[in-house]
Amino acid sequence: MDTQQQVNEALQRDWGIQLPATYTEAEILQALALRIAVLVEKSPEAFFQLMYRLDIPESKLNTAVPDADAAMHIARLIYNRQLQKIESRQKYRRDDTDQDADTDLRW
Repeated sequence: MDTQQQVNEALQRDWGIQLPATYTEAEILQALALRIAVLVEKSPEAFFQLMYRLDIPESKLNTAVPDADAAMHIARLIYNRQLQKIESRQKYRRDDTDQDADTDLRW
Protein backbone atom coordinates (compact mmCIF):
# COMPACT_ATOMS: atom_id res chain seq x y z
CA MET A 1 0.00 0.00 0.00
CA ASP A 2 1.46 3.37 -0.94
CA THR A 3 1.75 6.37 1.37
CA GLN A 4 -1.17 8.20 -0.22
CA GLN A 5 -3.50 5.26 0.39
CA GLN A 6 -2.33 5.00 4.01
CA VAL A 7 -3.05 8.70 4.58
CA ASN A 8 -6.50 8.39 3.05
CA GLU A 9 -7.37 5.28 5.05
CA ALA A 10 -6.15 6.85 8.31
CA LEU A 11 -8.21 9.98 7.70
CA GLN A 12 -11.29 7.94 6.84
CA ARG A 13 -10.86 5.83 9.98
CA ASP A 14 -9.98 8.66 12.38
CA TRP A 15 -12.52 11.16 11.10
CA GLY A 16 -15.35 8.83 10.05
CA ILE A 17 -15.27 10.10 6.49
CA GLN A 18 -17.23 8.05 3.98
CA LEU A 19 -15.82 8.11 0.45
CA PRO A 20 -16.51 6.17 -2.73
CA ALA A 21 -14.18 3.35 -3.76
CA THR A 22 -12.13 5.76 -5.86
CA TYR A 23 -11.54 9.30 -4.75
CA THR A 24 -9.18 12.18 -5.29
CA GLU A 25 -7.14 14.13 -2.79
CA ALA A 26 -9.49 17.08 -3.32
CA GLU A 27 -12.50 14.91 -2.42
CA ILE A 28 -10.95 13.68 0.80
CA LEU A 29 -9.93 17.24 1.74
CA GLN A 30 -13.47 18.45 1.06
CA ALA A 31 -14.99 15.69 3.22
CA LEU A 32 -12.47 16.41 5.98
CA ALA A 33 -13.20 20.15 5.80
CA LEU A 34 -16.92 19.45 6.27
CA ARG A 35 -16.20 17.31 9.35
CA ILE A 36 -13.94 20.03 10.76
CA ALA A 37 -16.59 22.72 10.25
CA VAL A 38 -19.17 20.63 12.12
CA LEU A 39 -16.75 19.82 14.94
CA VAL A 40 -15.72 23.46 15.39
CA GLU A 41 -19.34 24.56 15.46
CA LYS A 42 -20.59 21.88 17.86
CA SER A 43 -17.58 21.40 20.13
CA PRO A 44 -14.69 23.84 19.77
CA GLU A 45 -13.01 22.40 22.88
CA ALA A 46 -12.96 18.92 21.37
CA PHE A 47 -11.61 20.38 18.13
CA PHE A 48 -8.67 22.06 19.88
CA GLN A 49 -7.94 18.94 21.92
CA LEU A 50 -7.85 16.95 18.71
CA MET A 51 -5.49 19.46 17.09
CA TYR A 52 -3.21 19.15 20.11
CA ARG A 53 -3.31 15.36 19.91
CA LEU A 54 -2.51 15.48 16.20
CA ASP A 55 0.38 17.84 16.96
CA ILE A 56 -0.90 20.62 14.70
CA PRO A 57 1.05 23.74 15.73
CA GLU A 58 -1.05 26.48 17.30
CA SER A 59 0.73 29.05 15.16
CA LYS A 60 -0.50 27.35 11.99
CA LEU A 61 -4.03 27.14 13.37
CA ASN A 62 -3.95 30.82 14.23
CA THR A 63 -3.08 31.69 10.64
CA ALA A 64 -5.80 29.38 9.30
CA VAL A 65 -8.70 30.54 11.49
CA PRO A 66 -9.12 34.07 10.05
CA ASP A 67 -9.02 32.64 6.53
CA ALA A 68 -12.34 32.72 4.67
CA ASP A 69 -11.92 29.02 3.94
CA ALA A 70 -10.53 28.05 7.35
CA ALA A 71 -11.96 24.52 7.38
CA MET A 72 -10.24 23.67 4.08
CA HIS A 73 -6.99 25.21 5.28
CA ILE A 74 -7.15 23.17 8.51
CA ALA A 75 -8.04 20.04 6.51
CA ARG A 76 -4.85 20.56 4.51
CA LEU A 77 -2.84 20.94 7.75
CA ILE A 78 -4.29 17.68 9.08
CA TYR A 79 -3.74 15.89 5.78
CA ASN A 80 -0.11 17.01 5.61
CA ARG A 81 0.50 16.08 9.26
CA GLN A 82 -0.90 12.61 8.67
CA LEU A 83 1.37 12.27 5.65
CA GLN A 84 4.39 13.30 7.75
CA LYS A 85 3.53 10.73 10.43
CA ILE A 86 3.24 7.89 7.93
CA GLU A 87 6.46 8.84 6.14
CA SER A 88 8.25 9.05 9.48
CA ARG A 89 6.99 5.61 10.52
CA GLN A 90 8.18 4.16 7.24
CA LYS A 91 11.57 5.81 7.56
CA TYR A 92 12.21 4.70 11.12
CA ARG A 93 10.51 1.33 11.02
CA ARG A 94 12.80 -1.28 12.44
CA ASP A 95 13.03 -4.38 10.37
CA ASP A 96 13.68 -7.38 12.60
CA THR A 97 15.66 -9.07 9.86
CA ASP A 98 18.21 -6.25 9.94
CA GLN A 99 18.99 -6.71 13.62
CA ASP A 100 22.24 -8.45 14.32
CA ALA A 101 22.08 -11.40 16.70
CA ASP A 102 24.97 -9.87 18.64
CA THR A 103 22.84 -6.90 19.64
CA ASP A 104 20.66 -9.06 21.88
CA LEU A 105 21.64 -7.85 25.35
CA ARG A 106 19.61 -10.29 27.40
CA TRP A 107 21.67 -11.95 30.12
